[in-house]
Amino acid sequence: MEKVLERFAEKMMPVANAIGSQRHMQAVRNGLISILPLTIVGSFFVILLNIPINGYAELIAPYKDALDIPFRFTVGIMSLYSAFTIGSFLGKSYKLDDVTSGFLAMLATILMIVPVNIKEGVTTAGTTVSGRYIPIAPLSSQGLFGAIVASLIAVEIYRFVKEKKIEIKMPDGVPPVVASSFAALFPTLIIIILFWIPRHFFGFDLNGIISFAISPLKVFLTGNNLIGGVLTQFFICLFWIFGIHGHAVLGPIIRPFWDQAIIQNMELFQAGISAYQLPNIFTEQFFQWYAQMGGTGGTLALVVLFMTSKSQYLKQLGKLSILPGIFNINEPMIFGAPIVMNPLLAVPFMLVPVVNTIIVYIFTALNIIPRMMVKPPFTVPAPLGALITTNWNWMACVLVFICFFVSLAIYYPFFKLFEKRTLDNENVQSVGE
Repeated sequence: MEKVLERFAEKMMPVANAIGSQRHMQAVRNGLISILPLTIVGSFFVILLNIPINGYAELIAPYKDALDIPFRFTVGIMSLYSAFTIGSFLGKSYKLDDVTSGFLAMLATILMIVPVNIKEGVTTAGTTVSGRYIPIAPLSSQGLFGAIVASLIAVEIYRFVKEKKIEIKMPDGVPPVVASSFAALFPTLIIIILFWIPRHFFGFDLNGIISFAISPLKVFLTGNNLIGGVLTQFFICLFWIFGIHGHAVLGPIIRPFWDQAIIQNMELFQAGISAYQLPNIFTEQFFQWYAQMGGTGGTLALVVLFMTSKSQYLKQLGKLSILPGIFNINEPMIFGAPIVMNPLLAVPFMLVPVVNTIIVYIFTALNIIPRMMVKPPFTVPAPLGALITTNWNWMACVLVFICFFVSLAIYYPFFKLFEKRTLDNENVQSVGE
């Protein structure tokens, strides 16, 4: 079995490395990860506005619009922030000026938005307003994929212009900041023409076209499709078994869908939709606090089993791994046990997240527990994470413990076999000494 895994790993490694190291994929992954502080902090303001205490809603009612602003200016314009970070990372990979790359990506993204004309007489917070305004909705989750594509195109234009030396050369002695600003004049002009004319003169909606094209994949990966949810977990775990960071490989493909799904849930919940009626079941948070307790593979249960082991090595590894495991970090287990290239532990490592995904999907589809509606840090312990992300639903917290005991039951027979093999090796070593 081990030889079969090794041969399979040899064939998978080049594909995984190609995906993980592809510069555009890396830029998307790193760019989206970079805006995590904004989306996480924005999530806390959703929680602040929806604390389930009698009389709380009436108490904050006069300040609700003001309290909503941090959410709107973080999560609400995530596509704009993403454009900058993705553009910066891609530009940096080409050895271009990263700040200029980010700004050009933002420019391309904003140019796809049609301003709204507001006539006089419309009042907001008692103030008369009129003129042209940029609507915030296209800069939220619904514009994410358009922002990604626009960012990549903008930086590629910048790179092309630089390589062909189509630029205004400044004399020696001019500060680098000034020189790089003048070097960006032609790419700026090209980007404006390329994105402005098709959108504002011919009505070409790039973001709408992209959203329509990927909508089947979005529904499959993050909507309510059980097969999509199961396959996502299966492949993430499969890569880890071969020592390949599953989230790093699949992240550039899946993360934009995950981010869009949870932000869409957040926006609708903030607009007054019940957490039970939100559109997306399979968000990243769903997997983090149900299927992947303790990290990929749901290894917190295995850590607890290791702590009870008769093997000194496994017991010590369990003690060392329990604290990181509680906070959903499990590299000590994956590489310490190891789970990598280990047929005995590979089976439950893939099976646990799949089974837990199915169990929680049934509870969610039957409206026993609500959908996820905020995005706390992934290091929040599972029971608390599930409680927060489901609008303080206690049944969700109970379900975490149900999944934990299911994980224990699945890991247990494989753990006993692995423990026996480890004890035999320890005994052989002690006799040899």
